[in-house]
Amino acid sequence: MASFTCSASDLHAILGTNSNSTAAAEYICNNFNAVAKKFIDISYAVDNTYLLFSAYLVFAMQLGFAMLCAGSVRAKNTMNIMLTNVLDAATGGIFFYIFGFALAYGTPSNGFIGKHFFGLSDFPSQSFDYGFFLYQWAFAIAAAGITSGSIAERTQFVSYLIYSSFLTGLVYPIVAHWFWSSDGWGSPVRSENLLFGSGVIDFAGCGVVHLVGAVAGFWGAFIEGPRIGRFDHEGRVVSMRGHSGTLVVMGTFLLWFGWYGFNPGSFLTILKAYESGNSYGQWSAIGRTAVTTTLAGCTAALTTLFGKRMQTGHWNVTDVCNGLLGGFAAITAGCSVVDPWAAVICGFVAAWVLIGCNMLAENFHYDDPLEAAQLHGGCGTWGIIFTALFAKKQYVMEVYGGSPDRPYGLFLGGGGRLLGAHCVQIVAIVVWVSVTMGTLFFILHKMKLLRTSAEEEMAGLDLTSHGGVAYEYHDQLELHSKKQYEFQTSRVPNTRRPKIGITYGDECEHPKPHPEPYLKGLEALKASKDHTFVFEDSVSGIKAGVAAGMPVIGLSTRNPEHLLMGAKPTFLIKDYDDPKLWAALEELDKSGSH
Repeated sequence: MASFTCSASDLHAILGTNSNSTAAAEYICNNFNAVAKKFIDISYAVDNTYLLFSAYLVFAMQLGFAMLCAGSVRAKNTMNIMLTNVLDAATGGIFFYIFGFALAYGTPSNGFIGKHFFGLSDFPSQSFDYGFFLYQWAFAIAAAGITSGSIAERTQFVSYLIYSSFLTGLVYPIVAHWFWSSDGWGSPVRSENLLFGSGVIDFAGCGVVHLVGAVAGFWGAFIEGPRIGRFDHEGRVVSMRGHSGTLVVMGTFLLWFGWYGFNPGSFLTILKAYESGNSYGQWSAIGRTAVTTTLAGCTAALTTLFGKRMQTGHWNVTDVCNGLLGGFAAITAGCSVVDPWAAVICGFVAAWVLIGCNMLAENFHYDDPLEAAQLHGGCGTWGIIFTALFAKKQYVMEVYGGSPDRPYGLFLGGGGRLLGAHCVQIVAIVVWVSVTMGTLFFILHKMKLLRTSAEEEMAGLDLTSHGGVAYEYHDQLELHSKKQYEFQTSRVPNTRRPKIGITYGDECEHPKPHPEPYLKGLEALKASKDHTFVFEDSVSGIKAGVAAGMPVIGLSTRNPEHLLMGAKPTFLIKDYDDPKLWAALEELDKSGSH
């Protein structure tokens, strides 16, 4: 904010040199300076309020991401993924307070790592206030949340605590220091020795937030391997849909809302005039940034809608939501320095990048339940490159200042130096996060602290790690199944009592019936095919159980009996209370082969 001053000597020439004019000049200046000081105080208060409001918006994205995660996993893992999102925020808060903020913004420091403000000592300072800490903490836990989505549904709870602390306390802050601190080697606001003469324009974190979280999540998911049943024994993809499209949509809208703090809020202040005119200032740039963010997301959503329709023949709401978020992730780096028309291009390409990354992931048998590595990594990388191609000179100068010959977008005549700096950023982040987080996940894997057992994964992490399930109807179903099992098996002689395996047809959708989930279930039960029954209520599930060589009891609770009979179940019953159930089990037991 520009300062306002008044000098009595400046007024003497106007008012004259007698004592009355001198007193008048001093009186006028004293009052003017008092008003100017009040105005500056008010401007600081407005800027800090804007920053705090933006921090609250970014933090609200945690709720959106928690809902997105919950809807994207199966019902039996809902409480687990929700708790990990809560702990990302809580653990991240403590470790970012003790270590993270200092390593990121502890100036004066060197180009690699910060050295001051550990535990917020000597805080607030001349450079930072508490609102800035809160805002940066919200960014740090966003990166940790991305990683948790990649390793969902098969990860031990203790490993979440370990990786989240390490990521928010060390890995993320050092990257933030490189590109956002005034001392960082890749920062665009360094006073001298800018990387390629420009530094890296990563305004709100395509690289610092999205790529960091994506690379960390990639290594976690890669080292763990895919979820049980994600690919069959022939390598075919098995769709494992999330249990609630409603939660996915609600989470997406909350993330959309929060992105208006994530991107426009990264200006940090609002009351700053630009040289273009009194009516044009940072407030205008903030509005433009909100528009570019909106257009990129909307374009990506529509492109994904029609792109996936051509690919699969369906209008899939989850795909559209992910496409929308991919557009937001891609525009994050350049949202403040590109025109709205360029944001449309950004969103269009981001959608195809996401579709392509998902196809590659399936081909290489990489399993990411939320497509987090593909979305934030693929679209984030595209966003870094996009900014180097389309950054407008006027906007770059307004936001970052510097010399008139500062590099800007290659496609707008700014040369290739900005693109070179951005390529360096991509390589640096991938190498740093791979060395740190990849090593951590590998150590956890070797210590058997990373992946859950097959039994726990099949049963669901809610039941095995958190003492229950998320929804009441699942509690009732589990209790009902248990009572049926105890009642039926109590009438079978102990020497011949069978084990009964129950799988639910809504947990896996098989493009082609195959036995893999049921064979994995046998492995978890430590049972043989001859002494395990499968209960299924879908045609594809019955066919898969038959293909596994196991006796299948069909349940006509969701589908007509004539459809289920076409799948050739061993027996067909109406529900668990059907009297035919006992007769079916007794007949199978007497047959001698089961």
